[in-house]
Amino acid sequence: MAAAATMTWHEELATLVGDTGVRLPAVAGGAAPAPNSAAAVGGGWYGEEEEGKVEEGWAQQARGFAESTAEMLRELGLGVWDVAAQSLAGAEDSELARRLRRPAAAAGKRLSFMNEYLPEDRDPVRCWVVVAAVAFVALLVLGVGSSDDTPVEQPKKLYISPPNAKRFQLPDGRHLAYEEKGISADRARFSLVAPHSFLSSRLAGIPGISSSLLEEFGARLVTYDLPGFGESDPHPGRNLNSSALDMLHLADALGIVDKFWVVGYSGGGMHAWSALRYIPDRVAGAAMFAPMANPYDSKMTKDEKRKIWDRWSTKRKLMHILARRFPSLLRLFYHRSFLSGKQGQPESWLSLSTGKKDKTLLEAPTFNTFWEKDVAESVRQGDAQPFVEEAVLQVSDWGFSLSDIQMQKKEDQGVFEFMKSLFSQAEREWVGFLGPIHIWQGMDDRVVPPSVTEFARRMVPGATVHKLLDEGHFSYFCFCDECHRQIFSTLFGTPQGPLNPAPESSEVAPEPAEETSPAYEEVAEQEQETSGLA
Repeated sequence: MAAAATMTWHEELATLVGDTGVRLPAVAGGAAPAPNSAAAVGGGWYGEEEEGKVEEGWAQQARGFAESTAEMLRELGLGVWDVAAQSLAGAEDSELARRLRRPAAAAGKRLSFMNEYLPEDRDPVRCWVVVAAVAFVALLVLGVGSSDDTPVEQPKKLYISPPNAKRFQLPDGRHLAYEEKGISADRARFSLVAPHSFLSSRLAGIPGISSSLLEEFGARLVTYDLPGFGESDPHPGRNLNSSALDMLHLADALGIVDKFWVVGYSGGGMHAWSALRYIPDRVAGAAMFAPMANPYDSKMTKDEKRKIWDRWSTKRKLMHILARRFPSLLRLFYHRSFLSGKQGQPESWLSLSTGKKDKTLLEAPTFNTFWEKDVAESVRQGDAQPFVEEAVLQVSDWGFSLSDIQMQKKEDQGVFEFMKSLFSQAEREWVGFLGPIHIWQGMDDRVVPPSVTEFARRMVPGATVHKLLDEGHFSYFCFCDECHRQIFSTLFGTPQGPLNPAPESSEVAPEPAEETSPAYEEVAEQEQETSGLA
């Protein structure tokens, strides 16, 4: 009791509330402070700091506040989760749950492939909730951070000219818009039909090709708008078979009696392949420039798929995945880019990554003028459906494989023929398209990687591949006079000009002397396999 009587009221209060870290000085006239009193540690009244003690900086205070807030939010989230779990206990038997069970199961089945990207020991439900929450916060932060008062130059609006295309009516009642360049039908020595690529139109053809070159080789170039593009009528439910028939009807309507060449560039390559598959008797040959193949083709090896996908940008990969699994979402991207009514760059709108030569070309005023006009014509109808159909066609079942274009004929062999084939190397007959197929591939192409052409070469052994060192996706095909001359010389040999009209007099014009094709220095490495093609 004597010890208790000597305690000050400060110490008695401390015994009741415990050590709070706040030290009070002894009252004047009282007993000496205990060793752990304020005098020992230098504390002041109610936590006031004594002289010589460094104040806590604003950065430490902000950090402490953030940590405390995060801890509070964490506890709040756990509490909400527990409340929701208790509230939903037994809710699976409710009317709402029964109605949502089937749609939720269907959505979960379609999204189950995304669980492959999660660690094996994680619960997908909780993981994707966290991912969705983080994505929402990130978008919110980006939205707040993007509010900048700095004036930004607004993109120009697309100018769509009045309709002026030639059109003809197909047997099913649709109209197809087309354009002709070069020699007239009665004087053309060669006819070429060129389906355009994605986000393009009949105005593209072979960009920058000169009329004088077409005249020199006696060539007639015919381009047309795919269904729903430019001034051509839409064709719901179209496929690559109907695409080949459109080319056939176009050639008949324009009086192309002889066989014609098909030109396939980039995404237009699949329409050129379809002509070789479905109307081979009307095609003289094919000129392909970085032709796209189906990245989901079942005959691609894992290594081929890996090489193709690794060269694409993340956004381009996303576009292919959406076209394959969720094509309806493509409309949102298209309406925010090339269907927005404003001008834009190919790299952004087509999710492209380009090499050195391609970047130089895309920055040139000549290409920009062509690009703006071509895109404006492509989106003339303002409907996203044709573009969605084109994207879906690219990654869906084509109805044929590239290996079906050239095949060795299978013959029913008896026992005698089978035994004979074991001891002799008899030539087997090839069927399908047996005309020339030329493929030009830029080795610095990051839109259609060289591995795509390697796959096409493996599927079509009779194709001739021209490897173009240091060339990209656009640099060799667009606005290159020397390149165009090399291409035509490869396809048609020595230029002989247009066909002369029938002579009026009895004199017969002398036949042109037979000449060999002039050698030209090509930056291409040609590979050709002539393994028994008929």
